Order: sequence, then C-alpha cells, then structure tokens
Amino acid sequence: MTTLPASPAPEGPDAPPDAVRGRSGRLVAGALAAGFLAALLLAAAPVLPATESGVTGGLLLGFALGWALLAVLSGFTDQPQRWAAAPALFLGSGGLLLVVFGAPMQEALAWVWPPALLVLVVWMVVRIRSATGRSTRALLYPVLALLVVAALAGGHETVRAAVSAGATPGHGRLIDVGSHRLYLDCTGEGSPTVVIEPGAGLASSDLDLIAPTVARDTRVCVYDRAGHGWSEPAAAPQDAARIAADLHTLLERAHEPGPYVIAGHSFGGLYALTFAGRYPGDVAGVVLVDSTAPAAGPTSDPEPGVAAPGRPDDTASRLSALVGAAGRLGVGALLGMESGDHLRSSVDEYLVAASSVEQAGRLETFGDRPLVVLTAGSGTRPGWTDAQDALATLSSNTLHRTVVGATHGSLLDDERHAAETAGGILDAVSAARTGNPFPPGRR
Repeated sequence: MTTLPASPAPEGPDAPPDAVRGRSGRLVAGALAAGFLAALLLAAAPVLPATESGVTGGLLLGFALGWALLAVLSGFTDQPQRWAAAPALFLGSGGLLLVVFGAPMQEALAWVWPPALLVLVVWMVVRIRSATGRSTRALLYPVLALLVVAALAGGHETVRAAVSAGATPGHGRLIDVGSHRLYLDCTGEGSPTVVIEPGAGLASSDLDLIAPTVARDTRVCVYDRAGHGWSEPAAAPQDAARIAADLHTLLERAHEPGPYVIAGHSFGGLYALTFAGRYPGDVAGVVLVDSTAPAAGPTSDPEPGVAAPGRPDDTASRLSALVGAAGRLGVGALLGMESGDHLRSSVDEYLVAASSVEQAGRLETFGDRPLVVLTAGSGTRPGWTDAQDALATLSSNTLHRTVVGATHGSLLDDERHAAETAGGILDAVSAARTGNPFPPGRR
C-alpha cells in the first residue's frame, strides 16, 4: 500500500485557528520588542538634544514605531490590526512635538497627555477585544495596564508639582540665589551659626533629629539644595563648586552672618570641604560626619572662590534626562523622594561626583581651626576608616570620634546616634567660641 505525503497546513483564511493565533502573537511580540529597542536607540541618539524633552520625545517616537509596525505588517496577514495606527499616531505626534518645541511643550503636554492617554487605552481595549485572539490579548493587556499606570502616575505628579509650586513652606523661607530659589530654615540663637549639609539624595527634613538639639545651644541653619525638598531645581550642573557658591549666596541674602561651623554628612562632607576652601574667612570650624573622602593630593584652582561646575558628558546628560522623565511618572514617590525634581537632582549629584571629589580635594589644610570627624563604627567598607583618618589630618586641632554601633545612615536617623552627631557639632561650636584646642589624642 502506498502512503501519500501529508499536505501542508493551509494558510490564510483556511488556516487552523491555533496557527493564526500563533502568527498573530509572534507579530505583536516582535513589533512591541522592535518599538522598545527603537525607543532606547532614539533616546541615546546624538541627533536628539540631551534634554528631558528631547530624550522623552525619542522614547515616544520609538514606541510609536513599534505600534506602526504592528499596524502595517499585520495588514499582510489574515488578522490586520489597523487599530494600532491610533497609538502610533498619538505617541508619534507627542514625541515630535517634544523634540521640536522642547520644555515649553513638555509643560503643556503634562496636563493634556494623562487624560488623553486614558481615553486612548479605553478605546484600544474595545478594539482589541474584537480584532484579536486570546493569546494576542494576553500580550497586549499588560502593555495597556502599564499605559494606564503611566497616565495615572503622570497626572498625579503634574498636579502634585503644581500644588507644591504654589505652597508656602510651613517653616523657613525661599530665597532667590540667582536663577532659582533655595529653602532655608534657621532656628536658635548664638554664635557661631551652624550650617548642616545632608548627604546626596537627602533634604533638610532628614536633619530633624539633629538640628533641634544643636539649636538649644546656638543658631543652626538647614537648607535644601537645588531640586531637593522645597528648593527649586537649577539649570546648571550641581557639583560641589556650584553648591558651595549657592550656599554662600543664600546665607548672604538671608542676612545670616558668619563665620559658620559647616557640618556635612556623606556627600555633604565634600560640599562642606569645598565651602571651607573657597570661603575660608567665613568658616569657624568644620564637622565631617562619615564624610565621603575628597581626591587625594593638591590640585590647582585657577580662579579661587569662583564656581566652575563640571559638565556631565552626553551619556550622563541623557541618563539624567531619562531619570527626569521617570520622575514625571511618579517614580520619585515610589522611591520615597518628595518629587520628580528631587529624584533627578539626587541622580545628578552622583553624575558629577568626580568633579565634586576633585574640588573638595583642593583644600589641603584648615590650619588650626576646629575640625571634628565622626566615623560610623559599623557597616563600613574596606578603606573607609583609613580615609576618615586622613580627613582628620586636615587640621592641627582635630577631634576624631568613632561612634560605636552607628552605621552611615543611623548617624542621622537613629535617635541615639543622631545625638552623638549633634554632640560632635556642639564640640566644634564650643572650640570655635573659646579658642581652646581639643585635648590631643581624644577620640
């Protein structure tokens, strides 16, 4: 008996449903993956500006390409997805407007985009239910869910930013330092005034366990760096030189006279060192609270006292812009930060960290001015203790104390360890007042 070869499975309208669904599902997955890849490539493309609006526009254009591919390529199958042209047009037009018109268009679209996207998603759900199979819907529905989350989070962030912009701080005040306003809150009486710099990503509110204790004995000022807390974002890169210059202007315009005891935690230690190096006549003492170490060895400063901010390269600028775009979708709130501006400003501090480390390293000595170095006793990485010992050699009048059991973060947020931090600050205040040196070898 002769066995006839099996006939190939029919294609087109006569194809079995499973084959049709399989081809449709692969097409959808491929088109969306192509759109995601295109979004990454366009966001990184040097032809688009390395700004938040430029990078966001590139992302939208890439995603639009993915939906357009789905609409066009599915037209050659037995399951055309013509509805995909709508999200392609919506995202593509938004991306093009952002690239062409920049930040002003971004501010306008921030109000229009979230409700328009929600309407589009509802329309897409109706179309998808009638035009696709179950397996294809299983691929598309998670994407639509992400669009809904983006619309709701983006709308919430836009409203929150508008409300915050019109709000008045409950304590302290906003002071114009040139291109933006910084928040400053000073309490207590006495001299010298203490100024505290929190670490990267932190704000004045993170000093609530320390400032009130210090204020019982002398005047203390806490503030928010640009983009943090209540302060407005700045256009220039915020490295140590720019931060020190802004702080100097802030204190002058607030009529808070020096000299000051400058205290800095973590990255804030770099800013305290840079301030002391650029404005030595305004500094009565320095407190370094588990401070990041500056660059080793002396470096040149062609214009002492003049801020010369480091410029992040194109890749860093695009990463910063991407973070800013994520902040507009409420990512900052998910990370426990107060706003999208706070998220972007925190990332920017790390992107120009090399400049800050180098600028802080220009200060070779405090002479005999009081220097207190507080070091966490737990959780330090190799080499950290040696770096803290090196910091203690910047002055001939140094108190170096290791806080047993404290970690890098608990020096601010643990009640007992924060009391040790406040005590170290007050030790520097007392030494500056009396002019008496610290007992040698005291730790």
